[in-house]
Amino acid sequence: MKFFASCGKGLEYLLADELVALGATRATATMAGANVEGTLEDAQRAVLWSRLASRVSWPIAEFACADEHALYAGVAAIDWETHLGPGHTIAVDAHVSGEALTHARYAAQRVKDGIVDVLRERTGARPDVDVESPDVRVNLVVRKGRAIVSIDLGGGPMHRRGWRRAQGEAPLKENLAAAVLLRGGWPQAYHDGGALLDPMCGSGTLLIEGALMAADVAPGLQRHGGSLPTRWRGFDPEAWARLRDEAIARRDAGLSGLPRAISGRDIDPRILRVAEDNAEAAGVAHAIDWAVSSIEALTLGDAPERGVVVCNPPYDARLAADPALYRALGDALRRTVPQWRGALLCGDDELARATGLRAAKRYQLFNGAIECTLIVCDPVAPPQRAADAPAPVLSEGAQMVANRLRKNLKKLKAWRERENVDCYRAYDADLPEYAAAIDVYTEADSRNAWLHVQEYAAPAEIPEATTRKRLNDLLAAAREVFGIPKDRIALKTRSIGKGGSKYGRFDRRGEVLVVREGDARLRVNLFDYLDTGMFLDHRPLRLEFARIAQGKRFLNLFCYTGVATVQAARGGADSTTSVDLSGTYLQWLSDNLQENGIGGGRHRLVQADAMQWLLSDRGHYDVIFCDPPTFSNSARAADFDVQKEHVRMLRAAIARLAPGGALYFSNNYRRFKLDTEALADVAEIEDISPATIPPDFARDARIHRCWRLRRWGAY
Repeated sequence: MKFFASCGKGLEYLLADELVALGATRATATMAGANVEGTLEDAQRAVLWSRLASRVSWPIAEFACADEHALYAGVAAIDWETHLGPGHTIAVDAHVSGEALTHARYAAQRVKDGIVDVLRERTGARPDVDVESPDVRVNLVVRKGRAIVSIDLGGGPMHRRGWRRAQGEAPLKENLAAAVLLRGGWPQAYHDGGALLDPMCGSGTLLIEGALMAADVAPGLQRHGGSLPTRWRGFDPEAWARLRDEAIARRDAGLSGLPRAISGRDIDPRILRVAEDNAEAAGVAHAIDWAVSSIEALTLGDAPERGVVVCNPPYDARLAADPALYRALGDALRRTVPQWRGALLCGDDELARATGLRAAKRYQLFNGAIECTLIVCDPVAPPQRAADAPAPVLSEGAQMVANRLRKNLKKLKAWRERENVDCYRAYDADLPEYAAAIDVYTEADSRNAWLHVQEYAAPAEIPEATTRKRLNDLLAAAREVFGIPKDRIALKTRSIGKGGSKYGRFDRRGEVLVVREGDARLRVNLFDYLDTGMFLDHRPLRLEFARIAQGKRFLNLFCYTGVATVQAARGGADSTTSVDLSGTYLQWLSDNLQENGIGGGRHRLVQADAMQWLLSDRGHYDVIFCDPPTFSNSARAADFDVQKEHVRMLRAAIARLAPGGALYFSNNYRRFKLDTEALADVAEIEDISPATIPPDFARDARIHRCWRLRRWGAY
């Protein structure tokens, strides 16, 4: 079966890995959760053992849901007697999207009505509603005209472990605390004999979660006590009993052998007493050393050589986030635990930089509705090279690459300064033996430079050892010229397949940088995907959209992460419509719009097959941007081949142009040939490719082709 595990944004990849480790056949990260394949017992094991999931939902029905009547009918068609027993109480949670159903509470009410009416008719009795502690919690999701009705196997929020007796002013959810500990490498550090420290521990969430993790205590064990998490009739109580008995044995063994290797410090003695009470309730008080201490006076006694320091310093407006406090925190950690690994959940990038610590990795996470920056430093204070230490000597090949890089940077310098270009291509296989592209991305706020290196696949006849040496030479040259550490270089290998590049996922760092293009702030991800979220070669065209968009209706087909949409919106577009099949890319676009303070009903995001949507749309647009993939064979849409489909697609797009409007069509398929004869009766066609190739891509003028099309007689 397929089921769904939800989580906070930013935890998806960790959750997918965790669920596979717990025995699921497969888990795929998606927005705010993971789609999971496995048995009912796998799902029940996740309820007991997942440290990251918010809920685990087991589907019982799926149906078309065009409106509230279809919703009621679909719910009423479910055999609820197989799911609910006499006297069971229920609660319904709903999440809806689309135009037909817009109010989640109303949708939940209609689901409740359907359940109650069916059971009253069949049994003569109706279930009562218990919002806080129901026997069975039902979940509804309506998306793209489909409804999925599921049973919440955990019976409620799974971040609640059952040990919290009291809390501080802004408590951290336990599953987010688990993510901080996992990103910080605490399980491995504990296995290796390391210790754990939180210098601003508050009510103790990070440390208690760390202790339970080290002791191998199932997160759901105390939450559910001796009872079942749900009284749903489909639940397997015998399997749950086996899982629980195993968890109890593991807990008892883990707690008995848990050393006193965890330390909590806070300046507030009152909140430390709360932390102690929570630790006592969790059964881990014996493993944690608590002490009142300011950051400036932080000490740790006989600290082991290695360990993990975790912290969630104040950052919410209610807690008066103070950059000086973050600087003091960074100074204290460098002084006290310089060789430890650090994982600090900071309010934003600016506060993270205020620590003065150099982040090896950076992640965007959400503490409730607050977007935070998690920085991981390993170690907290990396050793500095002595001032008189000789600089590393580059090999002859690396020196050749370094010389070419310096030549390119000098050539591009005047243009970059004149146009305020922060992200650009610095090298593109200029030396054939060193076949790679090097792109520079500069963070908008810190001005730190990052490199995105794409190694092109070498011919089969080149020995692997030679390829590896050349790549190492190229990377050494890049580090030398740009003066940046290894952790700010993302390395990819781009292998060429039929019709173009093979796209795939790489690291699962979830690390987002905010960069600048013109007046726009844009989010890029250098590590997790083959592409970064921004195609640098389209920079001139996007800036043209910003220039011409004032008062226009802008349509972006195959919108990807929507950088063109952001530029049009910043340029004063009256409205924007962005269409893509990928929910991940549309969320990325939503984040880009939010980064620029853009929102509201004038900016529409549509998850759909762009070709099919275009054929059915009846709107009119002043500017249309169409940059389709070369090929697409998504399971959710018909196969697409740009060479075969472009005439039908462009004719449909031209029909959507308003008088005086223009369609900009681009693609990067090098063997593509525009069928001008098939379009000659509907549009004037102008090849504007040369004007859309920026100076940093001048070596490869075939990086893309671009045409501007206008309807005949529509001026």
